[in-house]
Amino acid sequence: MQDLSTLVTFSLAAILLFIIPGPAVLYVVARSVAQGRSAGLVSVAGVHAGSAVHIGAAVVGLSALLVRSVTAFALVKWAGAAYLIYLGVRTLRHGSEIGAGEPGFDSRSTRRLFADGFTINVLNPKTAVFFLAFVPQFVDPSAGSSVRQFLVLGALFIVLGVVSDGAYVLAGASISRRMRTSETARRRVSKGAGLSYLGLGVWAALSGVGDSAN
Repeated sequence: MQDLSTLVTFSLAAILLFIIPGPAVLYVVARSVAQGRSAGLVSVAGVHAGSAVHIGAAVVGLSALLVRSVTAFALVKWAGAAYLIYLGVRTLRHGSEIGAGEPGFDSRSTRRLFADGFTINVLNPKTAVFFLAFVPQFVDPSAGSSVRQFLVLGALFIVLGVVSDGAYVLAGASISRRMRTSETARRRVSKGAGLSYLGLGVWAALSGVGDSAN
């Protein structure tokens, strides 16, 4: 088990990474602004369910395979970019569906929000690179089971991510409450979110591996 100083150092490093928003944060913010706090929190849950998948993949060595294989990395990157572009097109075409805020929140939208957040993070190969390159720096083989240490750090990363993304949700939800009664404002937010997804999809397709994981 890692000592307290290692956990604190890891936490500080992870927080610094969370400060730089990536695709998942943009998605969470857009959903919070467009649909309110509940939608944002469901999106956060989906995103970090995706983080759990990356942690498991790193433990069993799938992340290493992804990083070593140029073809596999490219396929995952392009799939993630395509999904972001799909979200952008869907948002632009059906903006009114995401603009009504909390009163329109139902079980169907809950599943969709969770699935979108999950897919965005699972299809982000940079998250796999992060867990493969960054987290092992804090694993000490002399401190016991490396797998257990990795899982502890992964769990800590998810907790910190939920807290960080939760702050983005609260900020986005406060904007949502102010604009909920304005149809014009809702349309503008929906259009802005759609264009952001499209732009982020293009960015994800063209970017390298050194960008923000979250």
